Amino acid sequence: MVYNFRMIERATDMRLVQTALKRSRVVALLGPRQCGKTTLARQFVPVNSLNYFDLEDPVSLARLAEPDSALRPLKGVVVIDEVQHRPQLFALLRVLADRKPLPARFLILGSASPELLRQSSETLAGRLETIPLEGFRWADLGRKGQNRHWLRGGFPLSYTARTEHDSLTWRRQFLQTFLERDIPQLGIQIPAQTLRRFWSMIAHYHAQIWNGAELARALGVGETTVRRYLDLLTGVFMLRQLPPWFANLGKRQVKAPKVYVRDSGLLHALLGIPDRRGLELHPKIGASWEGYAIEELLKALKPDEAYFWATHQGAELDLLLFKHGRRIGIECKRQDAPTLTPSMRIAMNDLKLDRLLVAYPGDHRYALSENMDVMPLVELIGPGVDVREVFKPARRLGR
Repeated sequence: MVYNFRMIERATDMRLVQTALKRSRVVALLGPRQCGKTTLARQFVPVNSLNYFDLEDPVSLARLAEPDSALRPLKGVVVIDEVQHRPQLFALLRVLADRKPLPARFLILGSASPELLRQSSETLAGRLETIPLEGFRWADLGRKGQNRHWLRGGFPLSYTARTEHDSLTWRRQFLQTFLERDIPQLGIQIPAQTLRRFWSMIAHYHAQIWNGAELARALGVGETTVRRYLDLLTGVFMLRQLPPWFANLGKRQVKAPKVYVRDSGLLHALLGIPDRRGLELHPKIGASWEGYAIEELLKALKPDEAYFWATHQGAELDLLLFKHGRRIGIECKRQDAPTLTPSMRIAMNDLKLDRLLVAYPGDHRYALSENMDVMPLVELIGPGVDVREVFKPARRLGR
């Protein structure tokens, strides 16, 4: 089947942007290149409008030669795409956003995190609302698209490619272009071959606890250098560092982050996985599914805080989420029928969880113990998921 991503409605993201533009003077839509930011922004402002600026377009750059004269007269929603190329605009946006009455609101699109765009977070403090965009959500695609989404990832042109070979070719080209062109455009001078080697190594460590010393030895560089590489690829939305949760429990707890390649399609390209059969036979299939589930859960549930937890004695929890004053644990298991484990009991008791859920790829929900349930992943990440229902304690068994 050939998919047309223009026909795939990103209803959740549209609602998020619409709501943000009503309450905030400046909205930043941030995510990796090619994830669909521009397509989404054009639903609000046509590309041929005077209110649309693409900072990779020479015409737009020429129009912004005198930025105050170009931006001050505009009314309604104004889009500035690839804003990381002109960070000096943030000071002017602060001035324009403080006008009363407010004639225009600004939707700025960027391919780097607020940490890499530090000037924006400082200059626009109190005026800027940030919305992450990470490619297609599973909720945009439906149950029939889940396996395709897991294999190919969420980048629209990868997901909608005609064949598996075309999709893999696109992802490989994306990796090359990203390292050779996009990273240098951020002013970062790291050889593309070095960063590609590091990224490939991270793919093999996907879903594992960060071990900078081991990676540094393998690359022949210092630990501070590999940490810089990690933070860089995290800042451009390619990697996720899931922080550890630790408390005074009288146990030795892991205090290093877990590291994931955020897009499952890019993970599979880095691992050399060409198709579904290759994925099923690959030793990293369990780690791949865990990372995919965690990314989709974080998109759907939008917790206030997210961590993992592990002790040196072997107890662990894939996700520890805080929201609405509740503390929810989630284990991601690629099994037909997950069962209760000692690690789950320890996490439930030591972390004083309100509820523990086991997300799995099956179809049936069932209870494991008091406030401990197995749930199909699709029920937790699908369209219309009731986040309040997820974060409230389950009924006690027998009631």
